[in-house]
Amino acid sequence: MVFAICHVAPAQAADVDVDNIRLWAAPDHVRVVFDLSDEVDSSVFKLDDPRRLVVDLKDTQLAFDPDGVDPEDSAIEALRTGRRNGDDLRVVFDLNRKIEPHHFLLPPTDQYGYRLVVDLDYPGEGALDEPVDPIAAMIRDQEMDAERELRQAEAEGASPSAALAKRDSQAKPHPKRDIIVAVDPGHGGEDPGAIGPSGTYEKDVVLAIARKVKAYISATSGFKAFLTRDSDYYVGLRKRTLLAREQKADFFVSVHADAVKSRGPTGSSVYALSKNGATSESARWLAESENRSDLIGGVDGNLDLSDKDEVLRGVLLDLTMTATMNESLSTGGQVLDKLGRINRLHRSQVEQAGFVVLKSPDIPSLLIETGFISNPGEEKKLRSSAFQEKIADAIGDGIIAHFRRHPPPSSLLAWQRDQGRGEGPDEYRVQKGDTLSQVAARHDVTMLALKQANDLSGDILRVGQVLKIPHS
Repeated sequence: MVFAICHVAPAQAADVDVDNIRLWAAPDHVRVVFDLSDEVDSSVFKLDDPRRLVVDLKDTQLAFDPDGVDPEDSAIEALRTGRRNGDDLRVVFDLNRKIEPHHFLLPPTDQYGYRLVVDLDYPGEGALDEPVDPIAAMIRDQEMDAERELRQAEAEGASPSAALAKRDSQAKPHPKRDIIVAVDPGHGGEDPGAIGPSGTYEKDVVLAIARKVKAYISATSGFKAFLTRDSDYYVGLRKRTLLAREQKADFFVSVHADAVKSRGPTGSSVYALSKNGATSESARWLAESENRSDLIGGVDGNLDLSDKDEVLRGVLLDLTMTATMNESLSTGGQVLDKLGRINRLHRSQVEQAGFVVLKSPDIPSLLIETGFISNPGEEKKLRSSAFQEKIADAIGDGIIAHFRRHPPPSSLLAWQRDQGRGEGPDEYRVQKGDTLSQVAARHDVTMLALKQANDLSGDILRVGQVLKIPHS
């Protein structure tokens, strides 16, 4: 890729300096950040034939040598600068593909001064390199649709059995699907996260650990993991959970490194979502500091319940989130146990706080603080590949242990578990042509009781699946 830079020195001093231009390339966009000495009036627009993006900055001059700006693997092919109207700076980006630009100005923070952020989105491009398998997606959609119908029946005070009967269908071949885990490295791009005493960036440490978590989980039979980001760029907090939902994830785990003003605290922590706020002042402060990162991202997304009235929405969300939080807490206990074997625990129980990345109502989620990057000794450990590997294996082992205890009915793990079952007096192996209602009637139990006894997340039976028959 050719990256040509041509710039013209200003004729006279302008009001604002551009101290740097930084680029962060992602699969579906590139972010361009102008580091500024002060607030600036800007205009951003695109041109065609050839494709270009123009950024005009009023009363502004370059105060750095742009020769070192790296376009990485992005839509930007070349950059040119020049004077306009005497004191204004024009920056032109030559492009190699279609883009949709968005821009906003950020005020100064502890780490940066004023920044003009320009996002060049790539229409039609996905945020991930490995999209979900369409068959696996269809199976997960069927499971989640059935679960939502049951929740809605419960919320409306209707008979859950009626919802089950409406969807009653013959047993289908067992898909033996993988359990999908979304692994989310915190921060990224112009958001470094916490910075250790020796200058270690949280965003770099957690990406390294997250890659190891992904590799460990994906190497386990019956599991597939993916990263919400696999390079140094920022993903909005709500977009992270949106990616998990788009990929039909069974579980979401966000990887971070803790920090406080004191250098003393050490140890790993595990957080799940709390509906009623944090369980401690430290957890509440941490949730607020992490959530402020989304001021940089500016991305939002919500579960669509627009077709429900306000009261029903509240009840449905409460039922769904209660079930999701219970599963999150159960898994969190497993992860905490594994982490405690290889590192000191900062908290001996799963904490609960209002992290935005945990607020997906229908996907069990955890946030792992792997250690205190603000502690010099723990910062050194977090930079160690060997320690990162131990942390990653502990996170993976905890998640895997949970799903081995509670495998989704359509998963390979459930099929493997059922191979050694089916001969007991209170067990039944599903045969071709069976329906949930037929099996329930044959054993004189209700369909709902059968679902509850087997922790079924959907109403679809699988050939070879072994059901526990509850006592009527």
